[in-house]
Amino acid sequence: MGHKMFTYDAQLSDVVFEYCRERLSMDPVPLDWGSLRAIPTNALDGLIRPEGCDPDQVLELFKDVLAPSVVSIDSPGFLAFIPNAPTKSSLLFDMVVACSGLNGTSWLEASGVVVAENQALEYLARRAGMPEGSGGAFVSGGSMGNLSSLTVGRDLGRAKHPELAGHEVRFAISADSHSSIGTALHVLGIQPLLVSTDDHRFTRASLEAALANDANPSSVVGVVATAGTTNAGIIDDLEGLGSYAREHDLWFHVDGAYGGAAIFSQSEAGKFSGLRHADSFIVDPHKWLFAPLDSCALIYRNPTAARKILAQQASYLDILHSNDDAHYEWNPSDFAIHLSRRARGLPFWFSLVTYGTEAYESAVQAAVDIAKRAEVIIAGLDHVELVRPASLSVVLYRRIGWSDAQYTEWSHRLLRDQVAFVTPTKWEGETVARLAFLHPDTTDDLVREILESMRD
Repeated sequence: MGHKMFTYDAQLSDVVFEYCRERLSMDPVPLDWGSLRAIPTNALDGLIRPEGCDPDQVLELFKDVLAPSVVSIDSPGFLAFIPNAPTKSSLLFDMVVACSGLNGTSWLEASGVVVAENQALEYLARRAGMPEGSGGAFVSGGSMGNLSSLTVGRDLGRAKHPELAGHEVRFAISADSHSSIGTALHVLGIQPLLVSTDDHRFTRASLEAALANDANPSSVVGVVATAGTTNAGIIDDLEGLGSYAREHDLWFHVDGAYGGAAIFSQSEAGKFSGLRHADSFIVDPHKWLFAPLDSCALIYRNPTAARKILAQQASYLDILHSNDDAHYEWNPSDFAIHLSRRARGLPFWFSLVTYGTEAYESAVQAAVDIAKRAEVIIAGLDHVELVRPASLSVVLYRRIGWSDAQYTEWSHRLLRDQVAFVTPTKWEGETVARLAFLHPDTTDDLVREILESMRD
C-alpha cells in the first residue's frame, strides 16, 4: 500500500466527477455573486489540521460557500472587463491535462505536449500572416507574453546600439497601450517614448511626429502596437507602424491579447493584415478563443533569436540542449520568462481540433455582430447614448445624467439580481458604461434588459 496521498480513491473521484458533470451541464451557466455574496468569517476555520478533513465535506464547502462568491466567467451574462468563455471540450481537456500530471517544460520531458501546442501556435501564426518558421510558447497570460517579448526586443536593441547605456534604449508606445506594457518596461529598466494618438489610435503619422520632435530618436529600438485595446477595442495602425518598424530595423511587438482573436472574424480580419510585420505577437486563447485560464500564445517571427536571449542556463539543464535532434531545440521554457510550466496550450488545441476552425470563426463573429446590434439598440433609446462607435466586441455608452455613484450602484444591482455582470469604466475622464461581448450565446434580449435597467 502506497502513501495515502497517492492512492486512488474511487469514492472521491466519483464525487468530484459528479460535481464536474453537474457544473458542465448547467445551461445557462449562472452568474453567481462574486464579492457581493459574503463568506462567513469562520467558514474556513480549522480546515488545515494534522489529520486532514473529509474530502466530501470540503467539496460541499466549496460548492455551497466558496463557489457562489466567484462570478462565473463562462456565463453569457459576464460582460465586464474582458470575459472568458471556455468551451466545454476545453474545460474537459483541462481536466485531462491535470489528471495526466503533464509537465510542459521541455521536449525531453514532454514532446507529446510540444508537438500539439506547436500545431496550435503554427496555425495562429499562419492565420496572423506571420512567416513560416514563426513560433514560441504558451505562457500564463498577456502580461507575461508582453514582458518576455519586450525583453527580447530590448536586448536586441541594445546589441544594435552599443553607444547607448543599457537603460537608454526605449520603446515607442501609446497612452492607450495595456497597463502591462508600462509595467514590463518598468521591470526591464527602460523608459517609453509615449506617443500621442489620433482619437486613441496609434498611427504611423503620430509615431513619425513624436520621433521628429524627440531629442534622441535613435534610442528608440522598438514599437508596441495594440490589436484591439482592452477598454474600447481600437485597433492601432498595424500596417503603418509595422512597415515603419521594418524600414528602420525596429522591434515590432503587437499586443493582441484580447483583440487578436478577431483574425478569426470574417468582417474584422482584414484590419489585422499588418500583423505580417510583427517580430512578436501575443493573443490570449483564454479570452476570445474560448480556452480556460491561463493561456497566452506568444509567437516570434524569429524564435531562435528569442531562445538565445531567454533560455535559462544551468548545469542540470544542459541535457535539454545537448541532443543532435533538432526538436531538442524546441523547449517551451526557452521562449519566455518561465521554466516549469503546465501544458497550458493543450485545452485550446483540443478544442480547436475537435470543433474545427469554422466553429471558431462563427463564435468570434457572433461577438462582433452582437456589439453592432447593441450599438443600434442604444441609438434607439432616449436615456442612453453611444460614447463612440462599437469596435470589435466592445461598446462604450453613457446613461445621460448619471454620476459615478449611480453607475456603481447599477452595476452591483445587476449582479445582485443575477441579470449580468457589467462594470463601468473611464473614458476621457468620464465614467461611462461598457459592454464587452465574447460569449456567442449572449442575446439581444439580455442587452435590452441591461439598457432598460438604467431608466431608474
